[in-house]
Amino acid sequence: MIAVHFHDTYGQSLANIYAAICEGVSTVDSSVSGIGGCPYAAGATGNVATEDVVYMLHGLGLQTGINIDKLIEAGSFICNVLGTSTNSRVAAALNAKKKTKP
Repeated sequence: MIAVHFHDTYGQSLANIYAAICEGVSTVDSSVSGIGGCPYAAGATGNVATEDVVYMLHGLGLQTGINIDKLIEAGSFICNVLGTSTNSRVAAALNAKKKTKP
């Protein structure tokens, strides 16, 4: 059993997760809104956002049992409490889309 954990420093985490899934990995570590960092690697950005991973998995037709709207709500709540903005590209895009609807 192998699990993967990626930071998104170079914007390659989803590509790396996809490659791992293609090789049979079924456990992916992620963080709501990409919260967290890496004290060991200079310049490393936050963890890959769970919202981005789930969106990709759903796009691939894989079932996760995760409601992405509820996940995004949870991420927004956590970010509000921490006084930060999301690191999830999917959450940012879907939240912006909701705000522009008449």
